[in-house]
Amino acid sequence: MTVTLLNHLAEGPASAPPLLLGPSLGTSLALWDGVAPELSAGHRVIRWDLPGHGGSAADLIAAGATVGDLAGLVLALADALGADRFAYAGVSLGGAVGLHLAVHHPERLSSLAVLCSSAHFGGAAPWRERAERVRREGLGWLAETADARWFTPGFSVPELVRDHRTADPEAYAACCDALAAFDLRDRLAEITVPTLLVAGREDPATPPAHLREIADAVPGATLAELPGASHLAPAQVPRAVLGALAAHFDGPPASGLAVRREVLGDAHVDRAQARQTPFTARFQDFISRYAWGEIWTDPTLSRRERSMITLTALVAHGHYDELAMHVRAARRNGLTPEEIGAVLLQTAVYCGVPAANSAFATAQRVLAEEETD
Repeated sequence: MTVTLLNHLAEGPASAPPLLLGPSLGTSLALWDGVAPELSAGHRVIRWDLPGHGGSAADLIAAGATVGDLAGLVLALADALGADRFAYAGVSLGGAVGLHLAVHHPERLSSLAVLCSSAHFGGAAPWRERAERVRREGLGWLAETADARWFTPGFSVPELVRDHRTADPEAYAACCDALAAFDLRDRLAEITVPTLLVAGREDPATPPAHLREIADAVPGATLAELPGASHLAPAQVPRAVLGALAAHFDGPPASGLAVRREVLGDAHVDRAQARQTPFTARFQDFISRYAWGEIWTDPTLSRRERSMITLTALVAHGHYDELAMHVRAARRNGLTPEEIGAVLLQTAVYCGVPAANSAFATAQRVLAEEETD
């Protein structure tokens, strides 16, 4: 059977917005091991292998290949997976694929992140020389220098070095041909998708100046430089890369304090802050940061739905002072008195009549106060 698709790994909910992750030359989809699982919480993350790398067939590419050919393989993969429009992040050669897609297929991208890459890779001659030697001698000699080219001194990811050593020489050389012919400097101003550039401060292969060149040319682009990172930043500093990508693809995290005020009201939050002491300060920060900044901002459930769940939980545990506060919050979140009553009636079945009786008394008092305001 002829294999026509790139080897890939899909993670995350099938219904989530797709995010494709592209690798660097000589690596595999394992490059993203420290980043992809976290991104998959809110995205359908699809990592792919270059031809002849990891699990991808070597004959998907041939001598004289271009970055456009690789981009075509990525689009074929996206089509096969039903991803008509997707976010994209790529490292080095994978980043070049992203730039090509942004210039030639902007309708397919929702946003773009280019990591440790360039709009050109230092001219054709060095890549043609590397391709010729790889075709003659294989990849052993090149894998010996992988750590120095990819990481800062003393750091290594043996699995990635092994992937480099075992890649198919002909396919690797064809990827070198693609890098030799790649130069999009005169097209960068045409890119219109939201674009993030991520540079490793210690990267000898694509120094920060290469990413700054792209950032200066792409309208509205953002540049992040990561200290302590070399060429394979996702493997060396995964937390820093994750933070940059999450902020770019998902937007900055909502302010927990702002959401707390929207749901509970300024008066309540002002009182809570006025009562704050050094002893309770960390607890107040915990509530704002996690309960309101992460849970209540998760778009999976609406605020109306979260209010219904919260009312039920408070009745079940007999927290009637908190229940009064969240009856007010439920009204702010759009629940009618009738809907609140229906929620409390449900608790009579599953939490017990005495608990529901106390809950109805609390809610009735709050709703009566609302009528007199």
